[in-house]
Amino acid sequence: MNIEESLVETKLASKVAYIEISEENCDQRLDNFLITRLKGVPKSRIYRIVRKGEVRVNKGRVDVKYRLMTGDIVRIPPLRVAERTEESFVAPGLKEALQQGILFEDDAFLIVNKPAGFAVHGGSGVSSGVIEGLRLIRPEARFLELVHRLDKDTSGCLIIAKKRSALRLLHELFRDDHIHKTYLALLAGQWARKKLVVTAPLLKNISLGGERMVVISPSGKAAETLFRRLTLFRDSTLVEASPKTGRTHQIRVHAASLGHPIIGDDRYGLDEVNKAFKARGYKRMFLHAATLTFQHPVTGVLLTISAPLPQQLDSLLKNEAVKI
Repeated sequence: MNIEESLVETKLASKVAYIEISEENCDQRLDNFLITRLKGVPKSRIYRIVRKGEVRVNKGRVDVKYRLMTGDIVRIPPLRVAERTEESFVAPGLKEALQQGILFEDDAFLIVNKPAGFAVHGGSGVSSGVIEGLRLIRPEARFLELVHRLDKDTSGCLIIAKKRSALRLLHELFRDDHIHKTYLALLAGQWARKKLVVTAPLLKNISLGGERMVVISPSGKAAETLFRRLTLFRDSTLVEASPKTGRTHQIRVHAASLGHPIIGDDRYGLDEVNKAFKARGYKRMFLHAATLTFQHPVTGVLLTISAPLPQQLDSLLKNEAVKI
């Protein structure tokens, strides 16, 4: 039994719904499936009912990150649908940035220049993000899903699938390391090396304050990042970082392991350095997903998509004294 599409807003659904997952929704994350299906229900409420076990898959409890499979039966409890104005709130600054930031688009997917300061999706403590913003400004789109993720404070190239088939193909490219990613990062201090491959394994951890942290540990997952020096400045170094793997906070932790953390990184950086650079105008973490290179999963054409460095960061770099 499916949820009725014509539920009146603010009306309480009186029955539990059981939905069988079709090929169309196979491999979709549970939270994304519920957000799309339960239009008008606040995301915080969706995450809460999953956490409490009110949503079940094949009669069992699952995490919001669970990827649905064809034939799965999803149980959804009765829910009160919120006003549509709650559903569709997205910060005006994000809407404008998304409307002006499309770098590439065809029938299969689009690539947007994600602005810093916005999460890629809503969740705990975050009302909405990039994907919600795109769905709002493109209400006619039947399918829009994140292919990968960027940290909230990272800007640059972000791929959004417009078809389920494209999402699967792009996931395969990422999984098989067929998408080459390059980032621009400004590191604290003058890095003496010209090039270095960092292979320190990374382990997700929780700090004493409850903040999610990633640490270098022999028991962590394999991670590899190539750092290449671009420009030496008086007290910083502009580098190109190319991650071969896609671990959480990988570039940030690997840069810190060099003794040269990313400027503005309030989690793995140096407080005094960040404070000094903030006084000079660096209000954000200097990490930018600059380029993606890969073969189009449908046409086979080789694509190289670049996101220009945000004007604020570009202007700040031009004010630095270059060391020859």
